[in-house]
Amino acid sequence: MKRISIIANAVIAATALGFAAHAGAESPKVINARVEAALTEFYAHDATHRELAGKASAMLVFPRVTKAGAGVGGEYGEGALEVNGSPVAYYKVTGASVGATLGAAYRSEIILFMTEGARENFMKSKGWTIGADANVAVVKGAGAEIDSETMKHPVLAFVFGEKGLIADVSLEGTKVTKLRE
Repeated sequence: MKRISIIANAVIAATALGFAAHAGAESPKVINARVEAALTEFYAHDATHRELAGKASAMLVFPRVTKAGAGVGGEYGEGALEVNGSPVAYYKVTGASVGATLGAAYRSEIILFMTEGARENFMKSKGWTIGADANVAVVKGAGAEIDSETMKHPVLAFVFGEKGLIADVSLEGTKVTKLRE
């Protein structure tokens, strides 16, 4: 009986995320407002974040990435790529997992492209997978200390504001693709 319950929950979670992913992107106005709120929270965690963001060639901000599953899981979120403080394109982040996933949660993600080359590689890609297409250093929590070794990476990712029952800050295998214009 437990096995049937787990399978049913997995199907429900996957279906819900599938509907969210295909429901259509939010409007740029809505995404921009959410991005600004996420950046305000990010900057409030640590005074050095604003300075670090100022040094970045671009920022990819996903204000809310939702992850859910029961054995089989998925995640989805929408955000904006900002260059010089202005949105230049809109993206979605998706991912899937099989294994010990159980529950539902959401979080914010900010990806800083610290070099022009890293930004250009991202913008030229038709689909960018963290861990396969980019050397990304993940900083767990917006207030976490960043060491000098981490700062050498061309791409820094911050995961913060986790709420829910899944405590997973891994971005490995997460796919980022451009939303329709």
